Amino acid sequence: MKLKLGYQELIAQAMAQIETLPLERAQRLLDDENVIFVDIRDVRELEREGMIPNALHAPRGMLEFWVDPDSPYYKPVFGEGKRLVLYCASAWRSALATETLQKMGVPGVCHLEGGFSAWKKAELPVSQKDPKLHHG
Repeated sequence: MKLKLGYQELIAQAMAQIETLPLERAQRLLDDENVIFVDIRDVRELEREGMIPNALHAPRGMLEFWVDPDSPYYKPVFGEGKRLVLYCASAWRSALATETLQKMGVPGVCHLEGGFSAWKKAELPVSQKDPKLHHG
């Protein structure tokens, strides 16, 4: 079966529509109280790999529901008007998720260039998963 649009085309289309934050700029935003790093990876990935310090864990499957104020699963942290920097392992899921949140009208949303794997490779700060950060 040949798909009309494969994952690579979907990612390429998303990348053309969204802001990708370079690692150096992202690192400078780590201590900015108006920025929230949002880890959309599966909880098992967080436990295995660690995460960006003080990131909020929002599993990809729940993201749209947590962001929408009309959803019964809404998380007020997403309504505080802070800049959201989404990331996953390699910037594929985060590209698609960033595009979706942008379509939903979420302001100031972007994603991390290269994802968490690039962050770790650059030897940027990593913390172990804190159970309190899992809000789901």
